[in-house]
Amino acid sequence: MLFALYRLGYKSKMTGHGFRAVASTTLNESGLFSPDAIERQLAHGERNEVRGAQNRAKYLLERKRIMIWWSNHIEALKKGADIIPLFGKPA
Repeated sequence: MLFALYRLGYKSKMTGHGFRAVASTTLNESGLFSPDAIERQLAHGERNEVRGAQNRAKYLLERKRIMIWWSNHIEALKKGADIIPLFGKPA
């Protein structure tokens, strides 16, 4: 993944984990999904060992909703909706 990003011109600008952080932040800030489902979607395990051993939920229905929402969100961004530029003045 990292070398693919380099070839796309993202060397020293973004990493695979950086994209995961963007997704996690965006999904959590949306307020639409449970943190547990978001973490499971990002293939993160439970940090609390006891809870991780006891909670085997996969949150599949909510994860499906996450992926549909994410797809729609990316499509909206491609059309220029809700984009806040990192540099310069907002559009």
